[in-house]
Amino acid sequence: MGYGLIKAEGNVITLLDMGVLQPGKIKDTYKKLQLIFNTVSGLITKYQPDTFAIEAPFFGKNVQSMLKLGRAQGVAIAAAMRHGIEVTEYSPKKVKQSVTGNGNASKEQVAKMLQEAREQSAREEKEMEKRVAVSAAKLAVEMVQKSIQDVFTPKEQAEAIEKLAKNLKTVK
Repeated sequence: MGYGLIKAEGNVITLLDMGVLQPGKIKDTYKKLQLIFNTVSGLITKYQPDTFAIEAPFFGKNVQSMLKLGRAQGVAIAAAMRHGIEVTEYSPKKVKQSVTGNGNASKEQVAKMLQEAREQSAREEKEMEKRVAVSAAKLAVEMVQKSIQDVFTPKEQAEAIEKLAKNLKTVK
């Protein structure tokens, strides 16, 4: 059973955490369910999400697998409800359609679209870092200029600003 936590601000979606619960190593069925409940509760406590979305069960041929999946999802939903979080279910087809534009997309196509979104987010983050660095440099120059004005003559100020400008160029 996998999970992913995202933060959405405007058009920007940031991945906060993701993982896979692997209760298969635990023999006791109820301990597995407890692990799911505790993990989901812990994630909710840590990240304080506003909503909880889960994929609706799909109909498979193996009845035992369907029952196990239903229990696992039920426990995850119960954990969200215990924390007072709104729960929404989406069909597998709706999830695929939302991510790829095609409700019949393969898992590989969904993964590729999500990977592209993560890469775009990383590029935007690097661009934002550059903007912050430029703003910080501008602020530093302004602060130095103000300090210089209080101590040095206009000619000394110009020389100091020129030196600072050269130093900033070598940092790039």
